[in-house]
Amino acid sequence: MYFRELIDNYRWDDVNDRILSKTSKDVEMALSKSRLLAVDDFMALISPAAEPYMEQMAALSRRYTRQRFGKTIQFYVPLYLTNSCINHCIYCGFNHKNDIRRIILTDDQILREVEAIRKLGDFRHILLVTAENPRDAGAGYIENAIRLVKPYFSSISVEVQPLKEDEYRRLTEAGMNAVYCYQETYNKERYKTYHPKGMKSKFDWRIDGFDRMGRAGVRKIGLGVLIGLEDWRTDVAMMAFHLRYLQKTYWQTKYSISFPRMRPHEGEAFQPNVTMSDRQLAQLVFAFRIFDHDVELAMSTREDSRFRDRMATLGITSLSAGSKTDPGGYAVYKKELEQFAVNDDRNPDEVLDAVKKQGYEVVWKDWDLSLQ
Repeated sequence: MYFRELIDNYRWDDVNDRILSKTSKDVEMALSKSRLLAVDDFMALISPAAEPYMEQMAALSRRYTRQRFGKTIQFYVPLYLTNSCINHCIYCGFNHKNDIRRIILTDDQILREVEAIRKLGDFRHILLVTAENPRDAGAGYIENAIRLVKPYFSSISVEVQPLKEDEYRRLTEAGMNAVYCYQETYNKERYKTYHPKGMKSKFDWRIDGFDRMGRAGVRKIGLGVLIGLEDWRTDVAMMAFHLRYLQKTYWQTKYSISFPRMRPHEGEAFQPNVTMSDRQLAQLVFAFRIFDHDVELAMSTREDSRFRDRMATLGITSLSAGSKTDPGGYAVYKKELEQFAVNDDRNPDEVLDAVKKQGYEVVWKDWDLSLQ
């Protein structure tokens, strides 16, 4: 069975109604549980009824995070390999229709980028990112990139197009430790509005990708929705259902959750349908930590420095630093098209200093690998 076969059990409007119907009593009941929260409890914690409980939620989130992860923050750095894409996502700077210079880094250029990244800081955890071009930058290209960077990093993650099960297995054998893939929105009826053409327009193929990862034995799977497309509360509740399904089905796999809010980009002037305040994003982070004490919660440079510094002690466990979101952005090219505009442009040393001033230590590589 795949999650796709279950998702119709969670009707979008019904889930939204359940969230909005939550009361203070529901919130207090969820907060009273120390473990084994149901998705229904999570709905209470992200509901408007939970807003008066923010201080209590923040305290619980901090406590559970310290119990599981200690006073540590994991650092990672993204390396964009290509902006060549066949998709027409209306919110993305890499949209196939955009008249931009398309780049696919060569072996030599990848190694030059690695050399520049190594000079930025003691990074041991790298995230390889591609747009979706299965013909010219498919599984073979990604596998080759993993083998190229493997001597320089102890942990390698990828954020790439959904692949076949055997391709995920190949990448794992090549040295890949984690896959991050964002469904963008779980609203199946409106999904194609945002993804009109290309492989990404196929909702079922994308959502089935998480099952293919699990079946292939991927060690860590990262989920996320793009906040700005649809009602954020309903989307993240659907993601919580998905997470629980994956944890039950592929129980040996670790999981990560990201909370990307839409950022300015090149091309079509798509404006978010929904805006989320900093306070609401904080509520979501707290809710996920209370819901699941062990899941990794990541925050990228989409968010500004002030907010990231605050959340580093209240539930977030993984931060990117010194990020470039354009291929070749560290050394090979100078300011090609970014996938999105970075909001926290501090260098890694500045982020490191901010973390240390709050009494936290930085882990430069993957925790799980460090403990093995």
